[in-house]
Amino acid sequence: MGRPATKPAKLKDGFYIEVKNQGSGGVLIRRDTEEQMMLAVKDYSRMKVVNVLGEMKDDKWIDKVKKKKKA
Repeated sequence: MGRPATKPAKLKDGFYIEVKNQGSGGVLIRRDTEEQMMLAVKDYSRMKVVNVLGEMKDDKWIDKVKKKKKA
């Protein structure tokens, strides 16, 4: 067993959504372009709860948008 990490993990540049089942933890999904992200939102929103997190650039949120789409 090693010791725990001391600094948080960095996210890659791109557009992020959070996909989760009702009442459980979520998974972050990254796409390169906003169009690809919106296609993923459309696909996942049929079965899952989707939160659009926005764009990450240089480890900072550019446009933090919280939209919820329910299945």
